[in-house]
Amino acid sequence: MKASLQLKLGQQLTMTPQLQQAIRLLQLSTLDLQQEIQQALESNPMLENGEDDEADAASEDTDRNDDSSDNESDWDDAPEPTASAGDSSSEIPDDLPVDTAWDDIYQSAPAPAPRAEDDDTDFESRNSVSETLQDHLHWQLNLTPMSERDRAIAHALTDAVDSHGYLTMPLEEIHSGLTNEEDEDPLELDEVEAVLRRLQHFDPAGVYARDLQECLMIQLNQLPPETPWLGQAQRVVSHYISLLGNRDYTQLLRRSRLKEDQLRSVLELIQTLNPRPGDVLDSGEPDYVVPDVVVKRDKGRWRVELNPEIAPRIRVNATYAAMIRRADSSSDNTYLRDQLQEAKWFIKSLQSRNETLLKVATRIVEHQQGFLDHGEEAMKPLILSDIAQAVEMHESTISRVTTQKYMHTPRGIFELKYFFSSHVSTDEGGECSSTAIRAMIKKLVAGETPKKPLSDSKIAALLGDQGIKVARRTVAKYREAMHIPPSNERKRLV
Repeated sequence: MKASLQLKLGQQLTMTPQLQQAIRLLQLSTLDLQQEIQQALESNPMLENGEDDEADAASEDTDRNDDSSDNESDWDDAPEPTASAGDSSSEIPDDLPVDTAWDDIYQSAPAPAPRAEDDDTDFESRNSVSETLQDHLHWQLNLTPMSERDRAIAHALTDAVDSHGYLTMPLEEIHSGLTNEEDEDPLELDEVEAVLRRLQHFDPAGVYARDLQECLMIQLNQLPPETPWLGQAQRVVSHYISLLGNRDYTQLLRRSRLKEDQLRSVLELIQTLNPRPGDVLDSGEPDYVVPDVVVKRDKGRWRVELNPEIAPRIRVNATYAAMIRRADSSSDNTYLRDQLQEAKWFIKSLQSRNETLLKVATRIVEHQQGFLDHGEEAMKPLILSDIAQAVEMHESTISRVTTQKYMHTPRGIFELKYFFSSHVSTDEGGECSSTAIRAMIKKLVAGETPKKPLSDSKIAALLGDQGIKVARRTVAKYREAMHIPPSNERKRLV
C-alpha cells in the first residue's frame, strides 16, 4: 500500500474548562456547594468573603453613631478624670527600677471567671455521638454483680443483640461457642438460659428476646400486678398471638372467651407495648435539609426567591487585583493573573447556577400552583421535558438542577424531583398525576371503616367513579410505596 496524506474538515463539540466547572457546580447539593466555596476561598487568594466586610462596616457605623451621640449628650456633664494609686489610667513613670516587675506598680487585669460546668457553650459535648443500645447494655452489665463465668456468658449474649433489641443467635449456638471440652466443669445450657433470664430485666424493657412473643411477654411481666386486663393480655399473647397477628378477631373472641369490649381493652393494653425496644436508643443522627429556594405568597401571587443562606457572597479581592495592573511578566504577576481569571470563572459559574436554579424553580411553581393552593390532590402531571422546553434547556440540565435541591413552601420542604410525576388518563380525556392518585388513596384509607377496610379492587372502583382509570395492580403498587398495609392487616376491632 502507498502512504498518502489526506486533509479532512470536521466539527466537534468540546467542553471548555469553564463549562465543565459550571456543570459540576450545577449538580452539587447545598452542603457540597458550601464545601466547594470554602475550598475555593482557601486555595485562591483572589477570592474573599464579602459578608464579613459588610458586617464589620455595619458594626463600625453603629458604634460610631453611638459614640458620637454619647459624646454630644454627656460632654458637658462629664467629670474630670482622676487617677488613683492602683488605677491603670495614672501616668507611667519615666524610669522604673531594674528589679521592679510590672505587677508591683500596676494591678494586673482580673483573671477570667471559670466557666460553669453547665455552660451551653461546650460544643464537643453537645455534638458528641449518642449512646448506642450496645453501650447502654454494657453499662448496665458492668453495674450488675456477677461471677466471672456468668459475666462471660452475659457479654456473649449482649454481643448477639441487634439494634432492635432481639437476639440474633440461638442459645445453642452461643452455648457451643462458650463451651470448652478441656474444662473440668463444662458449661451447661441451663446456665446460659439462667443468665438470659437475668438480662431480660435490663432497660429498655423487652431486650434480649428471641421473638416477638417473648418480647411482649417480658414487657407484660414487668408491669404492675394491678394493671387492668394484665392477665387477659398475657393469655392472649402467650396462646393466641398468631390469631392476633392475622387479625382474626372472630376466632380470637371465640377461643379467648372474651367479649368484644373486653378484647378491645386487652388490645389497647397490648398496643402500648414496644415491639422493637432497641429503637428507643436509636443512635442515628438527624438529617437537616437546607432549602435552595423559598416560595412565598405575595399579593395573591406565588413568588420564588433564592435562599440567601445557602452560599456566602464571594468577590474578587480588590487589593490583589490592583497589583496585577503592573506590566511586568514576573512569575508572581503571572500567578496572580491566573488566579484572578479562575476567580472570575468561579464567580460567573455560581451566578449561572443561581440563575438556572431560580428559572427552573419558577417554572415548576407556575405549573404546580394547584398543589400550593389545594394540596397533593391538585398536583398536575409533569416531566423533565416540559420544564426543559419552557426554559429552553436540555433535559440533562434540568435533571442536574432538580437533584438534591429543595424548595421551602407553606406546605413543607420538598425536593424539586417531588413535583415531577407520571400521569394516568381520565374519562374526560384529561390526565391525573400519580402523586394526586397517591393522595386520593391515602384519603380513602384514612376514611374507611376499621372493621371492614377497603380492598385494592374497591379503591380502584372508587377512583373509577371519580373518572380516574387505574387498575388494581396500580393501586397496590401505590399503596405499597406509601407503606400502607393491605386490607387484612388494616382491620381493627372498634
